[in-house]
This record gives sequence, structure tokens and C-alpha cells, in this order.
Amino acid sequence: MYDGVIFDNDGVLVPACAFSVFREAAHRTFDSFGVDPAAEEVRDVAAVADPDRVREICATHGLDPDTFWARRDRNNHLAQRREVAAGRKVPYEDTGVALSLDVPTGIVSSNQHETIEFLVDRFGWEFGTYYGREHTLAGVERKKPNTHYVDRAMDDLAVSNPLFVGDSESDVRVAENAGLDSVFLRREHRAGYDLSVDPTYELGALADLPSLL
Repeated sequence: MYDGVIFDNDGVLVPACAFSVFREAAHRTFDSFGVDPAAEEVRDVAAVADPDRVREICATHGLDPDTFWARRDRNNHLAQRREVAAGRKVPYEDTGVALSLDVPTGIVSSNQHETIEFLVDRFGWEFGTYYGREHTLAGVERKKPNTHYVDRAMDDLAVSNPLFVGDSESDVRVAENAGLDSVFLRREHRAGYDLSVDPTYELGALADLPSLL
């Protein structure tokens, strides 16, 4: 039925970092520009924020938003590398299932492309293609549920009907927007997570994925 599989990264192949990791990276970014931010500004920058909110924050402090965001993303990337080095961001035990499928596979993440590239190299993953977003506000605008990176991955893999596997509402929505079937992966960290959109399938682990193919 499906001619490929595209995976989200964080929460699917490796654990997502604690939000405190990104909050600290946001503080580092503000500090580097000599800015003492409000708590809600740190929170909004730590998230993969609405670009208009980033521009608003930067206007308040007289900062160039593109320069500020590029540094924010670089700090986030370095923070995640430290989490990998500390052994807190390593592949799930069943991630090997994703690498052993008999169909073309790829990654589409809302994390930075630099981070995805680092993880692929660090763990020796062999996916047919992989995409994270650029270190720009334009990259944020293209993140899921926008289909921009999913469309590019499908072109790279030469597939027309891949299954999309993710662990968030934006993953289910990007599949729906691209006209694809979706798998919502309800790992332990998603035990109480409510969806307002219905995935095609719901699984508890990647070990159950081959039965759908």
C-alpha cells in the first residue's frame, strides 16, 4: 500500500530534549546581545516560535530578528549536541526498525537541519533523505504542518504514497495536508497527549510499524 515511510525525529527516533534545555539556550542568546528579557520572551524564543512574535520581541529590544534567530538556533543546536554527549538524547531501542524497512525512508523534522545532520552522522543512520529547517525565520514558516519539507523528501525518495510517522498534532496535520496516511506514535511521553485530528493509525512503538507495510 505504501511506497515509503517518512519519520519525524524528536520523540520518534530520539527523545526530545527537556524544555529547560531550550530555555537555557534562549537565555544564552539574549545574554549574547546584552538583553535582559522578560520570562515570557524567553519562553516564546525557547519554543519554535511564531516568526511574528520573534520580530515583535526583537523590535522591543532593538535587535535584528534574522541575526537574533540565527544565533538562537545555533545555541539550540549546540545545546542538543551536549545532550547527546551526556547520553540523554540517543536513539530509542526500537529506532533500528526504521532503518530496516524494505521501502525508501526519510526524516522530516521541525528541528534545525544542522541538528538532524549531526544525529544522522553521529549514529550512522542510513535514511534516503532527511530535512530539518534552516536557521532562519523563513525556515520556521516552512515547518510542519506546512508540507514544504515533506514535499522535498518525497521528491528525493521518488515516492508518491509514503506513510508519515510522528508523535505530535503537527505531524498528523502535515500528513493530512500532504494527502498522506499518518501514524501517531504514542510513546510514554505522549501518554496523556490529546489530538484534535485523527491519525490513520496509532501505535505504541516502532516495532509495530512493519505490519502496516
